[in-house]
Amino acid sequence: MVEANQQYSDEEVEQTFIEKPDILDKFKGAGKITDIAIKKAIELCVPGADVYKISTEVNNIIEEEVKKVFSNKKSKNMERGIAFPCTISVDNIMGHFSPLADESGIIEEGDVCKIVVGSHFDGYSANTAHTHVASKDNAKVTGRKADVVLAAYNSYLAAQRAIREASTNTEVTEAIAAVCKEFECEPVEGVLSHKLKRHLIDGNDSIINKETPTQRVEEFEFTAGDVFYLDVFASTGEGKPKESELRCTVYKRELDVAYNL
Repeated sequence: MVEANQQYSDEEVEQTFIEKPDILDKFKGAGKITDIAIKKAIELCVPGADVYKISTEVNNIIEEEVKKVFSNKKSKNMERGIAFPCTISVDNIMGHFSPLADESGIIEEGDVCKIVVGSHFDGYSANTAHTHVASKDNAKVTGRKADVVLAAYNSYLAAQRAIREASTNTEVTEAIAAVCKEFECEPVEGVLSHKLKRHLIDGNDSIINKETPTQRVEEFEFTAGDVFYLDVFASTGEGKPKESELRCTVYKRELDVAYNL
């Protein structure tokens, strides 16, 4: 997970790649590692594969690949590694499923696998997600399964286009809703996309995937230099997630807490 040896001041946390271009280099470096990891995860998500084994292999790839970037004398002591562990959530499991070996599952033909993984350099993280339908023969995905995958993907593209300087998070939420409607799907409640900061993947500024009378976020305008992690979920049902009985294995580190691991 993201490591931090000390607290950072508000001024340091708020710096963007506009003020410090080397921050963009760190985001890009992490992005390249994350791309390698997600491609490997997709390759491994085939019928008969064990979720635990895939997650472990992908996490190990990140740990090895980050050693190859920013490896000169000046940067070799830079913190680096996994920003978000590889999670593979199948079918009705929304996300963050990274099981222990004895709680794992086997991927079956036609399973909808939602993969998430992320890496970082110096606390600047690049996370990515991909929805993959497992098939030995790369069979064409059809019906409602195809609808919901396309709804999520095209909503993500619309959200990207809606994020621009002086536009608002409300406009992004509206764009997601409009696209999902075209595919007769529902945006999933309780999902937030957050502003990224150093050592922080869930900043206060957030975009809500679906607004309800009881679930709202404060409206804000995007500014130059903002970096957001877009998290878009769509459902063929009502889009109302329920808590699972599965054990949580992914935890976020608190920067002001010392851990003995």
